[in-house]
Amino acid sequence: MRPETREPSCNSHKNSALPLGCNQRRKTDFDVWLADEFACTGEFTAFAVLVEITETQVQPLCSTYFNVIGNETNWGEMTILFAGAGRTWDGASFFPVTSPHGGGLDNPTARLRLRELESRIDGNPLVLNEGHFFDKWGRRLKVEEVGLQ
Repeated sequence: MRPETREPSCNSHKNSALPLGCNQRRKTDFDVWLADEFACTGEFTAFAVLVEITETQVQPLCSTYFNVIGNETNWGEMTILFAGAGRTWDGASFFPVTSPHGGGLDNPTARLRLRELESRIDGNPLVLNEGHFFDKWGRRLKVEEVGLQ
């Protein structure tokens, strides 16, 4: 597997609300995605999977979930949040989910669904593409299969 970086467009802290922030710099693909996602769904739970990227592989390192209660968070704040993982990571894939009645998931449901997602990714790293996958600079990524020669 190898990631494909896309050019930016123009346009474990479990169950903690993301901190508010002020984004005074150019928006990343992540920043645009988060604003759009929140505008479409309102509050949601985000599963985040941090990965290591090598020339031919994308390996999951760790995961967490958190509730998104607004769109004020930016990529810089996410990288600070992920620094607490204590792992060097190259990318993160986000999977937004809501409860059947809207809003974020309760803790037991979030933990169970995150474990199910981890199992799917362990079986097939292409599952990362089902989420919103970003490199460490907040640019969109896509995992592609690569044939080894």
